[in-house]
Amino acid sequence: MSDDKTPPAGGETLSFEAEVSRLLHMMVHAVYSDREVFLRELISNAADACERLRMLALDKPELLADGDAFRITISTDKSAGTLTVGDNGSGMSRTEMIENLGTIARSGTRAFLESAANKEKGAALIGQFGVGFYSAFMVASDVEVVSRQAGSEEAWRWRSDGKGAFTIEPVALEAAPARGTRVTLKLAEDARDFAEPATIERVVAEYSAHVPVPIILAVGQGEAEKTLADGSALWRKAKSAVTADEYREFYGHVSGQFDEPALTVHYRAEGRNEYSVLLFVPSVKPFDLFEPDRKGRIKLYVRRVFITDEAKILPAWLRFVRGVIDSEDLPLNISREMLQKNPVLEAIGKAVTNRLLADLDKLATDDPEKYAKVWEAFGAVLKEGIYEDAERRDQIYKLARFHTTGSPDGWRSLADYVAALRPNQTAIYYALGEDAKRLLAGPHLEGFARRGIEVLLLTDPVDAFWVRTALGYDGKPFQSVTQGAANLDNMPLKEGSEAKDEVPDAAFATLAALFKQTLGDRVSDVRASTRLATSAVCLVAPDLGYDRRLEKILASNEQLKAVSAPVLELNPGNALIRSLSAKAAAGNAADAVADAAVILLGEAKILDGELPDDPADFSARIAKLMAKGLA
Repeated sequence: MSDDKTPPAGGETLSFEAEVSRLLHMMVHAVYSDREVFLRELISNAADACERLRMLALDKPELLADGDAFRITISTDKSAGTLTVGDNGSGMSRTEMIENLGTIARSGTRAFLESAANKEKGAALIGQFGVGFYSAFMVASDVEVVSRQAGSEEAWRWRSDGKGAFTIEPVALEAAPARGTRVTLKLAEDARDFAEPATIERVVAEYSAHVPVPIILAVGQGEAEKTLADGSALWRKAKSAVTADEYREFYGHVSGQFDEPALTVHYRAEGRNEYSVLLFVPSVKPFDLFEPDRKGRIKLYVRRVFITDEAKILPAWLRFVRGVIDSEDLPLNISREMLQKNPVLEAIGKAVTNRLLADLDKLATDDPEKYAKVWEAFGAVLKEGIYEDAERRDQIYKLARFHTTGSPDGWRSLADYVAALRPNQTAIYYALGEDAKRLLAGPHLEGFARRGIEVLLLTDPVDAFWVRTALGYDGKPFQSVTQGAANLDNMPLKEGSEAKDEVPDAAFATLAALFKQTLGDRVSDVRASTRLATSAVCLVAPDLGYDRRLEKILASNEQLKAVSAPVLELNPGNALIRSLSAKAAAGNAADAVADAAVILLGEAKILDGELPDDPADFSARIAKLMAKGLA
């Protein structure tokens, strides 16, 4: 690498975009314990470039006219303190160098910057967030990239010290690769060990031994070569021939993560369609799990030729799965348009999806603790399948786990729930909300608790959707505890609970009518409640329409113009309600009953996490009531 930092004629100095500058500052000044991750990222980029050219050459075979086999070459110069990673892949034009090395197009950049502020986690996030090239600045004081796009008669040099700007300039063809890219790092003083061949061998063996392109180490002045990785496709090997360490290393390559995979699915399918599969279920959430496009990250190969990592092979609700599917049947020149509705790919996707679900079910049976961690990480995504994929709904039901009122800190399956049904219980009850603790403290569960009825505590946004479309499980419909009449009268109280609920009388009926008259269209009805045991009031949704939680979600996303008026339920056995019923029946406390109606409606809204309809009026009525009580 030249020490002259002044670009020659035709060169240009450009500034990094703001977020890249922040990222580079962090890379240069932060000291991560796993700095060697930079080499894995440079090798991964080089392998991707080779695979990209292999695909481009299907339409333009002249790009490979020289006949050179794909390879990644690593060389070091201890005296100069440099490390070079080169490939003979697709290479980059001037525009591509600026776009790829001067900006970050990934939507997860901001999330990465926030997450990587934690020095203990930063290095583990580098590959996951697609900013791997910049990790070179953890070990380098200066980085030079020379690239020649395959088939081009131009070559370009990109250079930066990571301090806010970079230069880009033309370079003579004899000083550039015949095709591909060469990245040269001027190693910082505290990173000179990366110029040692032994260090390179160790890092490649640990992180990159199974990339699908051979890796060659050029050693010594004579540039003697040593093969560090043969580029064999791990997914094509027999499962018995692959070690746990090899699986772990390859998982890191395809996922960009450093966690241990919770599940590895490796097999070869033969018959009508032939294909090899090597997939991993992570144990840690990928950063892009809830991005709006919900893209998967499965690499599709055809007879070891990389085609794309954007094919919709698996359903969106399995987008957390990482790995490779290699088909023997698809044509090598298949276009992206053809991939969208290709019957072979659809058949592969269907079979692989069923296999994944079966293996997850086996994991849940064989190792419940490990499976519980998978569900904690990806349960919210798998439940999208209940909503979207009616064909596999029963399979996902078997995998689903829930916190319940009977097990708020543990996980229960639907089979566990049904096995514990109470006498005369004909439905699976659930409560929707943002927080399990708030649900447990809410009034809606009181009547269910008195009868020992278990209630599912559903706190993921998707829960509000799948329970509405799901027909039920094992012949039992799903029923919200906050919608419609609870119909608990025919279910016995559990041992130790107080005796029979208070039966509404004529006085209560008068109170309910006065409340409805006072509140008008703010409520759709006022009625006695069997779901309340100690609290005075609660709000529920009408029998028809949406659950209140779902209404709030739809309204917040402007998918619903207006929220329906709720039902106000009163507890006939509550001391306050009994007293108000007596006053209403006496007919001489109209103002007090009207104040109570507004205050109790406001209280019910507060218990639901909402504000009273008119906070000022609500506050004034409470102040009036307090003044009367203190007089």
